[in-house]
Amino acid sequence: MSEKKLRILVAKPGLDGHDRGAKIIARALRDAGMEVIYTGLHQTPEMIVSAAIQEDVDAIGLSIMSGAHMTLFPAVIDLLEAQKAADIRVFGGGIIPDGDIPKLKSKGVAEIFTPGSSTQDIVAWIRQHIPASA
Repeated sequence: MSEKKLRILVAKPGLDGHDRGAKIIARALRDAGMEVIYTGLHQTPEMIVSAAIQEDVDAIGLSIMSGAHMTLFPAVIDLLEAQKAADIRVFGGGIIPDGDIPKLKSKGVAEIFTPGSSTQDIVAWIRQHIPASA
């Protein structure tokens, strides 16, 4: 019996229209053997959580460049909890000030990757910290 592949949803919350980084991460995760669902641009937290539950993902990777991370990341986590899906881990990346990273982690974001993070480091972190669901 083969090991279950990790399923990761990559999403661009809010009005942020810059998705190059999200696409690079999605491809790196796919190339590393993970199943990746990319939702595209301009997703609301509700759309992201709905897709994550429908797709039975192990984690959500949020990419944001707009500065709305302190609102949108916690909104996704709150909706996951409300939908009884808090086992879906949330990690993120993008333009996020260093001072906001501990605040996001205290709200339940598992990890934040800032510009310059290597795709190999992101893949390694996911493999170490995101368990595949049964």
